[in-house]
Amino acid sequence: MENLTDFTGKVVIVTGARSGIGQATAVTFARQGAKVVMAGRHACDETAAQIAEFGGECMFVECDVSKEEDVKNLVAKTIEAYGKLDIAVNNAGYNSPTNNLTEQVTEDFDRVMAIDVRGVFLCMKYEIPELLKQGEGSSIINIASVVATVADPGMAPYVAAKHAVHGLTQAAGIEYAEQGLRINCIGPAFVATEMTIPWLEDPEFKEMVKGFNAQHRIADPQEIADVCLFLASPRANKFISGALIAADGGQTAH
Repeated sequence: MENLTDFTGKVVIVTGARSGIGQATAVTFARQGAKVVMAGRHACDETAAQIAEFGGECMFVECDVSKEEDVKNLVAKTIEAYGKLDIAVNNAGYNSPTNNLTEQVTEDFDRVMAIDVRGVFLCMKYEIPELLKQGEGSSIINIASVVATVADPGMAPYVAAKHAVHGLTQAAGIEYAEQGLRINCIGPAFVATEMTIPWLEDPEFKEMVKGFNAQHRIADPQEIADVCLFLASPRANKFISGALIAADGGQTAH
């Protein structure tokens, strides 16, 4: 029987691969045989160590996704090392401190937009020409959020940014669908990551967040990585394009 999650010989870029969803995704693809290019502003030593444990192949490229030259270099280094690009997971993101909109700091708003929106735009801008060379089967997965379709109070910049990621995914998805490139995004609910753990240390906040979804729990990064694997695989078939896949424990349906 054909293994539809075997990525042997495939080359995958994962941005924000140092921790959380990015780390889980990089390790998951490497475990399935892919050569993984880990991108981030800081070294991804722990991620690389996890991949080395089972003999996987990876490399690190320093990259601030809000900077065009960094993103251009990331894709160029990938092609230089491996000769092609098959899959890209644009995961790098940032959330501003929680506050009412009128009390948000403008510089924080700008940073959220630079990383979460400009970053996804720049990544796709430079990834797409290389992915198109691979023809049918190439894939982009953008990591959005449950707040790409709904909103939470105190998070106006992040909500706006993730709505924009959803919009960019839809626009790019329909532009390149006929050329065999599938572009989709994932909308995770609250996930236990390095970014969210400080919030989860507050028992009241943790219980409140768990109550948002029908499963009454916090997601693990591996659960989102598994959705990335599905969307990049033939199991996702050719007809999922420009979609947002909710991985939210039923939050948006609750």
